[in-house]
Amino acid sequence: MIEFTKLHGNGNDFIVIDEFENEIVPENQKADFAVKYCRRKFGIGADGILYISGSDKADMKMRLLQPDASEAEMCGNGIRCLVKYAYDNGYINIGESTVETIADVYNVKTRKDDGGFWVKVNMGKPLTKRSDIPAQGDSNDYFINVDLHDYPVSVVNTGVPHAVIFVENLDFNIQNTAPKIRFDETFPNGANVNFVRIDSNDEITIRTYERGVEDETLSCGTGSVASAYISNLLGKVKNPVLVHTKGGMLNIELDDKGFLYMEGPAETIYKGVTFK
Repeated sequence: MIEFTKLHGNGNDFIVIDEFENEIVPENQKADFAVKYCRRKFGIGADGILYISGSDKADMKMRLLQPDASEAEMCGNGIRCLVKYAYDNGYINIGESTVETIADVYNVKTRKDDGGFWVKVNMGKPLTKRSDIPAQGDSNDYFINVDLHDYPVSVVNTGVPHAVIFVENLDFNIQNTAPKIRFDETFPNGANVNFVRIDSNDEITIRTYERGVEDETLSCGTGSVASAYISNLLGKVKNPVLVHTKGGMLNIELDDKGFLYMEGPAETIYKGVTFK
């Protein structure tokens, strides 16, 4: 039997497998495990499997295996869920801690109030050059307002690649548009796709299509950070920015040194056991 914990960050839900003491799911089975158990109605159902383990570089290590068997470099909502699990199980205390991911080591701060458990993540500096996104073209060039599939598209890497597209109306079928950009050959590693509506000078609403899930999710942390950053860069909003997603709100802030911060909730849904 395999014990698991289900958590969500603004409706972006994850299955957490605790491998702090020993490997629970063998490495050569992790991808298939994600495919099987992330499947809704036939499995547990989730946007991904989070593995938490020890780290030589940080207080803990996070890996995210996705429903299509791929492994993501980073996940904003996922890291908050992982930190919530770590706190609940006594691995960290309220305050500051660090999390190793494929993308980087992230500094986080936790707090509790009557509204729940909150995690603030230093998301680092956004990667804007094409070589860092990655995106084809001049390696030192920026991908801002580039015409792609009849949209002006801006792309930035906030842990994973994110395309940002501004629209006036968010009421449309995202599956008809997002996959064309997500799978465009311009992006060798693919790209998540965010559609952004400007609501005021400090609020935006977004919808995000996530690679790996290959569908819209209720919320995306790295997508919220990317959308807020590009909105601010193009002068559409000021700093900080309140980001509305279908699953809830996230606070995004850019400091004077260029670092981006994301703060939002994480909630435990239930615990259970399954079989290999």
